[in-house]
Amino acid sequence: MRIADIMNRRAARIRSDATLESAAELLVLTQASVLAVVDARNEFVGVLSEGDLIRCMMPDLDEVLATGASLQDAHRAFLESGRGLAGQPIHRLVIEQPITVAPGDEILQAAAVMIGRSIRRLPVVDRGKFVGTVSRADVCWGLIRQGRGLGHGDDASRGEES
Repeated sequence: MRIADIMNRRAARIRSDATLESAAELLVLTQASVLAVVDARNEFVGVLSEGDLIRCMMPDLDEVLATGASLQDAHRAFLESGRGLAGQPIHRLVIEQPITVAPGDEILQAAAVMIGRSIRRLPVVDRGKFVGTVSRADVCWGLIRQGRGLGHGDDASRGEES
């Protein structure tokens, strides 16, 4: 079974010139943990993870608390940091050249990478264009489906996720 048979073609993506605020909003709206970053021609640029986004906004708690500030002061610093960064471009947080798979790759290849590298979702790229994602759940679903002898490419038989 190939990646194309199980991938999510409606995966969350964001333009490379977007702001951190736009990225945070898209993460909330789509419930995605990673956004594919594309340029104006849908050329794949990289990925932006929610973990990297929150880490960039998080003040160094040890530093804040070392000054004698309270946890409430640290919370205020966190909020101020978020407000101050909202209009900043995402480009500095984009992971360029992440591990990707192609639609024609076998799902076993994606499974091995995901397990070996503790990755939950991989971008699917075809000739430089972002075409979707494949998750651990997609791989599990595909393997079970294949084991039961069900047909290929039937996206209507499962819920799509981002």
